[in-house]
Amino acid sequence: MSQREIQTAITSLAGLPGIPEKVDAAREACTKLRWHNALRRRIPEAAVESRVRGARASGELDGARLSAEIVRDLMRGAVTWHDDPDPVERVMRGVIAATAETERLGPVILNAPMQALARLHTAATAGLVPADELGRPRKDGEDSREFLEISPAPPAAEARERLQRVVVLLADSSTLPVPVVAAVAHAEIIAARPFTRGNGVVARAVERAVIQAGGLDPTGVAVPEVGHGAGGGPAYFGGLTAYTRGDAAGVGLWLAHCCDALVAAAQEGERIADAVLAGRLS
Repeated sequence: MSQREIQTAITSLAGLPGIPEKVDAAREACTKLRWHNALRRRIPEAAVESRVRGARASGELDGARLSAEIVRDLMRGAVTWHDDPDPVERVMRGVIAATAETERLGPVILNAPMQALARLHTAATAGLVPADELGRPRKDGEDSREFLEISPAPPAAEARERLQRVVVLLADSSTLPVPVVAAVAHAEIIAARPFTRGNGVVARAVERAVIQAGGLDPTGVAVPEVGHGAGGGPAYFGGLTAYTRGDAAGVGLWLAHCCDALVAAAQEGERIADAVLAGRLS
């Protein structure tokens, strides 16, 4: 698809029944968060806690569960990983690294999307995949065994083509609604599974980076990962499964889920901001 075709497709998706109202609700929730009193002077503190809660929630969606206290300590270096980590620790190490990497991406996610994707994948899968698979899409003959409950991964050539469409979308998204851009990028990465491993972690990190760089949540305090988990795993995976059907109803279901997740993300950000004001962050 050409750049114009991709833009036309996203504009069409943004106009699906009920989606404009959902987009507006997400924007309103994020705008309300932006004007919270705690974010006048203490954005960095609140943003750090957002990444803590986001990493914890992202890991849980991948089946790796650690308490917020442990994730917080790991992210600030108060504790270290075991020398011989168990499977949960190996996954969470990548989740935490990828979520932390979003802080450093800034506008790179929109100005140089392929570079950003490579950085996020390297962070997410270091130690989980061979070194020559870090930061690059699958080659012909390479498979991904992730998200099989949604659908089999497409062949590597198709996955690379779909990833390139995500790159084009992100690089030319300035006139498109940020919630829809973030939702489509998230779902396409998971549907295509362009990497052998770490696709879900990368997809959720991309969404976090896009909603910040795109100006929807410029403070980085909203927690989209918590939003996706708000309805439990079935809601998240059900929305993704609907998206992979490719029909308007399925895609609309996923977009609605993502907009609702952004409302919940902003509400979680408000709870963080309240805790910052009260001095209750551990």
